[in-house]
Amino acid sequence: MRIARLPTHLQPTTIVPTLQPPANNTKNVESLTGLIERVTYFNDENGYAVLRIKAKGHRDLVTVVGSLPSVSAGEWVTAQGIWVQDREFGLQFKAEMLTSTPPTTIEGIEKYLGSGMVKGIGPVYAKKLVGKFGEGIFDVIEQRSADLETVDGIGPKRRQKIKAAWAEQKVIRRIMVFLHSHGVSTSRSVRIYKTYGEEAVEKVQANPYSLAKDIHGIGFKTADQIAQKVGIPHDSLLRACAGLSHVLLEATNDGHCAQPIEKLLDDAGKLLLVSEDIVKAALAKSMADGELAQENIAGTELIFLPALKRAEENIAGRIRNLAAQPPNYPAVEFDKAVAWCQKQTGKELAPSQREALKQALTNRVLVITGGPGVGKTTLTNAILKILCAKKVKCLLCAPTGRAAKRMSEATGLPASTIHRLPSAAVC
Repeated sequence: MRIARLPTHLQPTTIVPTLQPPANNTKNVESLTGLIERVTYFNDENGYAVLRIKAKGHRDLVTVVGSLPSVSAGEWVTAQGIWVQDREFGLQFKAEMLTSTPPTTIEGIEKYLGSGMVKGIGPVYAKKLVGKFGEGIFDVIEQRSADLETVDGIGPKRRQKIKAAWAEQKVIRRIMVFLHSHGVSTSRSVRIYKTYGEEAVEKVQANPYSLAKDIHGIGFKTADQIAQKVGIPHDSLLRACAGLSHVLLEATNDGHCAQPIEKLLDDAGKLLLVSEDIVKAALAKSMADGELAQENIAGTELIFLPALKRAEENIAGRIRNLAAQPPNYPAVEFDKAVAWCQKQTGKELAPSQREALKQALTNRVLVITGGPGVGKTTLTNAILKILCAKKVKCLLCAPTGRAAKRMSEATGLPASTIHRLPSAAVC
């Protein structure tokens, strides 16, 4: 199917009433049904589509935007959503739920088959097939595919290709109907199908909480709603295990890579609203299955998401490797350098800052920590001033653009984000 590719800014922006609306009814969800006359745009990756629909109750073609796993001219579409006014493309129907079914009229069937949606059939064969079998062509493809070979130009290979393509479309529709019936929006349904393929229904039924891990944009709360609809008990270990992982993931937003066991159990219990025994059993199961990891650090038992634990261990290993290597700075007469630096900056270094400065000039790596106002910037400037005086090339970087800008303002030297550093400069 050859479809024109348009920019993704076709997404609507401003909500407006229906075509002849009452003035106070701007956000009512409406239903729209009709025949797809043209697929203006379709994104294979996320299923976003712009369709021109011959809709019931509308004289002119209506533009519908929404998501579908696949779509073709000639299909019958049912949409639920709201009318919006796009600044560039005008009035559109933004569909939150969008489903399509094979057409039932001769005209629609021929347009559908000729669109290229069913591999092995183009406009020419579509006309031949509809002329031969009429409205029964879909039954022929599904149940009596051998009869297709009675049409001029269709042999065993083409027949098999047509039958396989039709079966694939049927699987897609089954998956979408299942997900829609369990309250999953079309856009999320498309992402689920793109991730799991033909096994989507089975995977969602077996463990809806895997959606939170595997599908971008689906979190624990959405997965939990789906789980309730597919019959997962409120106090199931499956749900409790997912809740524990969710609590740990949420903690990363505050900079934590792990949580003490007691806090994790308490937070998970509040989230899940189940007994402590169930949460403890879920923790034991998650540990046994390798979904969570435990380690005692400074006398505190901490629970990690395994990926974050590996990341911390990798970072610590790299720091150890760097620290084991000798510094490659020029020799510095420390007392003279400190006196010169203090004279240049007009700031006297505290004993702890002098010790940190000495460590920085004699070691390959140094980690400086502390709250606001403890002297980190003064120390950093002293390190840079002495090294620059020794003709050492210094590169400054920070995790974010804002932090890099503040670093540059504080030191007077250019700074960049880590990922913009030249690759040769990365240790």
